[in-house]
Amino acid sequence: MSPHARSMNSLEKMLSLLDVFTLAAPVWSTEDLIRYSGCSRSTCYRYIKALQSAGFLTPVANGSYILGPRIIELDRHIRMCDPVYTAGGPPMQRLAAQTGHSALLCILFSDTVMCVREELQPDAPPELFSRGQKRPLFLGAASKVILANLPAHQLRRLFTKHRKSIATAGLGADWDSFRKTLRQIRQDSYCMTAGEFSPGIVGIAAPLFNRAGKVLGSLGIAMSGSTADRSEFPVLAQAVMKAAQDATERISSGEHGVDLPARAVG
Repeated sequence: MSPHARSMNSLEKMLSLLDVFTLAAPVWSTEDLIRYSGCSRSTCYRYIKALQSAGFLTPVANGSYILGPRIIELDRHIRMCDPVYTAGGPPMQRLAAQTGHSALLCILFSDTVMCVREELQPDAPPELFSRGQKRPLFLGAASKVILANLPAHQLRRLFTKHRKSIATAGLGADWDSFRKTLRQIRQDSYCMTAGEFSPGIVGIAAPLFNRAGKVLGSLGIAMSGSTADRSEFPVLAQAVMKAAQDATERISSGEHGVDLPARAVG
C-alpha cells in the first residue's frame, strides 16, 4: 500500500470519530472512542489530540469529549458563503410568505438528503425536517424529487444496492417500474408526499439544478396534514416550482455559481 493510501485511510478513520457524536450520544469517553475506532490506543490518542487541536473536539469532565467550537465557526461560514444556501434564501422567504407554510432547502449528500436551510412559520410542527437533519434518499418529497433527477447510471447503482428500500418506499418493485415512477415525477417537475418521513407532515418540493442542469437539491414547503387545505395543493405546487426555478437561476448566475453536480453514492 502506498504512503498516500495509508495517509488517506488514517484521515478517514480520524474523521469518522466525529460521526459518533449524536443527539442520543453527545458525550464520549476516551475509552469508548478507542473501542469504537478499532485502532491502537496510541493511534486513537493521536487522532483525538489532532481533532481537539483543530477545535473539532472539546474535553469535558471525566476524560470525555463533545463536539468543538470549530464546527460552529464553519457553520457560520457556510451560512454566509455557500452559493446554494445564499441563493436559496430570498426565494424561500418569498415562498413562505406567499403560502403561509414553512420552507425548506435540501441538498443531496452522498446517499442521503440533508436539510441545510429553513424558513419556519410560527405554527411549524415540531417534528418538521430541520437544518442539519439527514433523511433517506427514498422517503419524502424533498428526497424523491432529487432522486428523480439523478442520472440513469446513478439510479441503476442505487436500485441495485437499495432495491428493497425502494420497493418499500413505493417507488417500484423492479427496474422498469422504478424508472416509470421517477419519470412521472420529472414530468410533473415537483413531488408531493404525506407522512413518509415524519408522520402527519405533507411536503411539496421541486428540484434545484446547477449551471450544467445537474440536480443539486430541492426547495419546498412542509405543513401539518391535519390542517392543510387539499384544494390549495395545486396552487402551492405552482408556487414551489416557481421558487425552485428562481433559486436555480440565482445559483447559476452568482459569481460563485455551482458547476459540479452533487454526488450520489450507489
